Amino acid sequence: MAPLKSLQQEYPLVDSGFQAFCASHGIFSVEDFLLYDVDVLISSADKQSTSQRLKQGINQLLSIIDALHRPLLTGLNLLEDSKRNKHALSTGCQGIDALLGGGLRLGQVTELVGPSSSGKTQACLQFATTAATKHIGFVIYLDTCNAFSPQRIAHYAGQSSGPVSNDQADHKPLQQVLDRIICYSVFNIFQMFDLLHQLEINLRSQMFKSDCQVRLLIVDSVSSLITPILGGSGPQGHALMISVGFLLKKLAHEHNLAVLVTNHMVGGDSGTSKPALGESWKTVPHVRILLSRDRESNICTFSIIKHPSMASGRAASCPFWDR
Repeated sequence: MAPLKSLQQEYPLVDSGFQAFCASHGIFSVEDFLLYDVDVLISSADKQSTSQRLKQGINQLLSIIDALHRPLLTGLNLLEDSKRNKHALSTGCQGIDALLGGGLRLGQVTELVGPSSSGKTQACLQFATTAATKHIGFVIYLDTCNAFSPQRIAHYAGQSSGPVSNDQADHKPLQQVLDRIICYSVFNIFQMFDLLHQLEINLRSQMFKSDCQVRLLIVDSVSSLITPILGGSGPQGHALMISVGFLLKKLAHEHNLAVLVTNHMVGGDSGTSKPALGESWKTVPHVRILLSRDRESNICTFSIIKHPSMASGRAASCPFWDR
């Protein structure tokens, strides 16, 4: 979602007068509006000389928020949509591709969960390299933990295309791969909202060339941004978490992207680990994969926890990428 001032050109009701009214209530973005009591805001608008236009602006913002929610679809709609758009991006690992029925599904959100040091970031870097190399598409990579490594990207790109020589001309393919992976450092949820909203604007305006479209959006890790806002008893953190989920699914569906997010593990009631972010968040990803790593053999195992067309429990293994 966006700062209110960025909406004025597309939505004339969100003009400078309306923005000033909202600012007097501490509302500077759509997220702020989402967390504010709308009834209180309307009551305040009634006391203003421009009450009618202010209430129209409030309705405009409500419409913008409603647009984030996909309409209800019939089973036939969903089947036709899956046949038409939902192709898969190879991950670069035959075992994982076979496990997922081809790879990361376009138009869907895939979540990779696992304990610390299990290889989630390395998987993201490998998948990003494959998307930029084999699918000749852009990758938007949101890095929340300063874990993005261009050296690893170069290593994986070299594995895909053969050894890199010292000849400067031979570096051109690697340069093209690195140019297609656009990394942003993101350290709070509001910064991520701004970046995702800007991405949506860029996709709508066809900023990216048709012969090199955005294929993959990675958020590593989404739980690092959401967990800090879930503390306390208030509803604000939960509302923002759900808004993140809706926006990621909206981008995936409307622009036919594969979205990959990583999530860490926390202790469960029975002593076993479980994915973080709770029951509400688990409805967001279409596909949920558990990643575990055997330290002795250095083998990573991917297991399906949730998949719309496959049974859970299926697994595939591959060597750890840093071997």
